[in-house]
Amino acid sequence: MKSASGAPRRHLSTSPFKPPPPAPPAERFSVNDQVTHDRYGLGVVIAVEDEIAVFIDFGSRQQRITTPFNRLYKL
Repeated sequence: MKSASGAPRRHLSTSPFKPPPPAPPAERFSVNDQVTHDRYGLGVVIAVEDEIAVFIDFGSRQQRITTPFNRLYKL
C-alpha cells in the first residue's frame, strides 16, 4: 500500500504481517528480439530507448511502448 505521498510504506521488523514481495525486474529487450503484444500481435524490436521505451515493428504499424511492459512478452 502506498501513502499519500506515493512512497511505499516501510515494513517494521516487529510487524506480524509479511513484507510485500519485491517488484519483479523489468524485462530487457534488444534490437531484433521477436515479441508479442496482447493488442498488436507479433512484432520485432527495431529500437530501444535506454530502459524507458522500445520501438516495435508489427508489420502494419510501428509502435512505441513505454515501461512497464505489462502486455509485451519476448518470444
